[in-house]
Amino acid sequence: MPVSVEPTSVDPSQNGSAPANAGTGAPADVPEAEALRPHAEDAFAGELAALAAQDDRPRPARWKLSPWAVATYLLGGTLPDGTVITPKYVGPRRIVEVAVTTLATDRALLLLGVPGTAKTWVSEHLAAAVSGDSTLLVQGTAGTPEEAIRYGWNYAQLLAHGPSRDALVPSPVMRAMAEGMTARVEELTRIPADVQDTLITILSEKTLPIPELGQEVQAVRGFNLIATANDRDRGVNDLSSALRRRFNTVVLPLPETPEAEVDIVSRRVDQIGRSLDLPAAPDGLDEIRRVVTVFRELRDGVTTDGRTKLKSPSGTLSTAEAISVVTNGLALAAHFGDGVLRAGDVAAGILGAVVRDPAADRVIWQEYLETVVRERDGWKDFYRACREVSA
Repeated sequence: MPVSVEPTSVDPSQNGSAPANAGTGAPADVPEAEALRPHAEDAFAGELAALAAQDDRPRPARWKLSPWAVATYLLGGTLPDGTVITPKYVGPRRIVEVAVTTLATDRALLLLGVPGTAKTWVSEHLAAAVSGDSTLLVQGTAGTPEEAIRYGWNYAQLLAHGPSRDALVPSPVMRAMAEGMTARVEELTRIPADVQDTLITILSEKTLPIPELGQEVQAVRGFNLIATANDRDRGVNDLSSALRRRFNTVVLPLPETPEAEVDIVSRRVDQIGRSLDLPAAPDGLDEIRRVVTVFRELRDGVTTDGRTKLKSPSGTLSTAEAISVVTNGLALAAHFGDGVLRAGDVAAGILGAVVRDPAADRVIWQEYLETVVRERDGWKDFYRACREVSA
């Protein structure tokens, strides 16, 4: 017997897998402006509203925006009234178009890529643009239980009255099915295989059985699911062939060019810096280019000019790590310097990102410093700063 889950009857605070502040952007006692990291639908509410107001294209059932407007929100652009939509993702347009189109069908979306390729970021913004709510989230870990994907129980109610609708606590996925919204599963390949396979019936039959009550929840139009996984997790908990067939896989690549990566790092550092009340770094672009250059060369195993082959360290040296290094350097410059981002502010962060294995990675880093950085024109200050923190 089908059963609906009424939005008003759901108390997310009963279940650790469903945020208590779902759809609000911040807990009730914390003003939105005070949230350290507002949800995408709150941080970019103005852009989403502007897109919705001027979006006259067909929208799939229960979508807040048309597929064209969702892609514009992700990739950026200028609307007819002059409203500027900032890019959320810098990369091939076709990747975003395929991802958005997938969500408009009955197939789930799997975002795959190495760590730091913005899979979670893209997932959040897709859910915000499609459903207006990015908080229906299941965080995958080795300890994620089946209840996080299906449903749990309020044990006080269960012991007092037995299995009933009042005792059932919907998971984020169940809520998304009942309300026709987009659910998210982060780090799918970290979830145990038997728990992963809970999704098979949900994605193929669009139904979630509740055998304890002899009932089921049927997904309504608008429901879909976005999962993320990274290439480095292959072999941890590989997806079964049955589950993988339920997904359309979109691979998010690393930035193709140094210029694209510098642009991504600059934009994100600026956004994060404003949220932390850090001063702007007008003269920091040179240091950002240096950080990106170091990461790309060590990641690729060859210098930018292609003349010198390098050994690659064990870390991923992703764009996300470059953003972290520069943000930390900006904080150092603001609180313990003159506010200008310099080589000494990013050197320690680079060392921490590169040297993960104290033995092997340190040798690789020292060799890179002496053979590449030391001989590069205009990098003397960077070389000295890195040598100082590496001593």
